Amino acid sequence: ALEQIQATGREALAEMRRMLGVLRDEQHDVDLSPQPTMNDLDHVIQHCLDSGIPTELIVEGDRPPRAAGAEVTGYRIVQEALTNVIKHAGRPVRAVVRVTYAPEMIRVEITDDGLGTTTEQLRTTIGHGIVGMRERVELFRGSLQAGPRPGGGFRVAATSPIDGLTGAA
Repeated sequence: ALEQIQATGREALAEMRRMLGVLRDEQHDVDLSPQPTMNDLDHVIQHCLDSGIPTELIVEGDRPPRAAGAEVTGYRIVQEALTNVIKHAGRPVRAVVRVTYAPEMIRVEITDDGLGTTTEQLRTTIGHGIVGMRERVELFRGSLQAGPRPGGGFRVAATSPIDGLTGAA
């Protein structure tokens, strides 16, 4: 019973976060189509390729059968991270998206070899990108790391439990 209450609470929080996202968006257009999954990553990768950025997708492990929350979260993290590569990494740049499936979690890691940034620049940024990624991952008891890579480029890594109930990953 407690697990069901917890799951219902998480769903309510997810919906509240979605509503807050609508309020952040000045246009107030709400997309009511089905949420994307990791199977839809090819579209995000293709968008990056169409922008002139060589992008590689590496998938490790077997996709778990029931991972709806973690799948949407992973997709959105990859989408936001690659959007940031397109906007901020400069040219020439290459990006790599690594998706790792394990029995109880999904991990996505997006790296690029672009211009990168400094930790100070990250603190003074105005956008909601990294904050939004962190909020999305933490909603499902996951973790996010984002920052400059030694030697240049940027890295975003997120880990989400499959069902959001297994504790922090």
